[in-house]
Amino acid sequence: MRPRSVREADVGGKRVLVRADLNVPLEDGHVADDTRIEAALPTLRYLFEHDAAAVAVCSHLGRPKGPDPAFSMEPVRAALLERLPDDRLEVLENTRFDSGETKNDPELARRLAEGRDLFVEDAFGSVHRAHASTVGVAKLLPAYAGLLLERELEELGKLLGEVERPFVLVSGGAKVEDKLGVLQNLGGKADTILVGGKMAEQLREENPLGFEVELPRDVVAAAEFAEDAETQVVPYSALPDGWLGLDIGPETREAFAAAIARAQTIFWNGPMGVFEWPRFAEGTRAVAQAVAQSDAYSVVGGADSARALRELGLADLVSWLSTGGGAALELLEGKELPGVAVIPEN
Repeated sequence: MRPRSVREADVGGKRVLVRADLNVPLEDGHVADDTRIEAALPTLRYLFEHDAAAVAVCSHLGRPKGPDPAFSMEPVRAALLERLPDDRLEVLENTRFDSGETKNDPELARRLAEGRDLFVEDAFGSVHRAHASTVGVAKLLPAYAGLLLERELEELGKLLGEVERPFVLVSGGAKVEDKLGVLQNLGGKADTILVGGKMAEQLREENPLGFEVELPRDVVAAAEFAEDAETQVVPYSALPDGWLGLDIGPETREAFAAAIARAQTIFWNGPMGVFEWPRFAEGTRAVAQAVAQSDAYSVVGGADSARALRELGLADLVSWLSTGGGAALELLEGKELPGVAVIPEN
């Protein structure tokens, strides 16, 4: 499905509501990572360059249970206006301050749409949720896909069609069930599937996929789940009783990097270990560097993988760094995304 684009809309003189994904981390009342704010700018600039009369931007921030100053949009509003100072721009308060948001409440949708002429959906990270600000309002106003949403669908969609081979899929993280749909949908067409993180242990115990995956040969073992735990590198088969594998080991890092180097298409989602702790971050770093150094078409999804790339200064070296975690996974599982399905097709 290709939803109609904001490029097809006559926005001149119109009052536009934009659903952006401004769900950014905050520290001490300031934006700690502006990646999602930067990603929202092209659509907003497009609207102003094409003479929109007014642009109101709405988004959720965190998971408040109601109005909560800790989740106010004010720091985000200040950061956005600093980058795009325009009197026509308004940033609405956190959509989740209203309990009707997550229930797709028609009354909240009506209030968001009131006084506005058209709706632009640009929050790829939220289109897998049927909320008032992603679906409800799109049924009340002429709805269009923003530039970021268009690009996400285009780049991720390439993985669902014919791909250049070898196609290497790299998956990590804590739970197999979170990635099972993607592994089942994409894994069958991948030439190599590399799995690290806690989910590698789960697949070693029971593989429900129906095809082989490459699991860690060695691990950085820890005596306990603690940042300063005693550690040793051991073959996975020799993991001492009671010890935990908190990262892939050096032999596995080398093997995974070599497989990635041979690829022509790469999809990576999820860390190889507890990468928030530096002593267990080498596996994730090795994968990030291998993906960035590759000449393959590379797509990276998920907050942890994206964070690893940014911290290493490698984000610009991959073909596409998705802004959506759950939405990207559901798209690649083959699921319909409610916030996309509600937009008329091109």
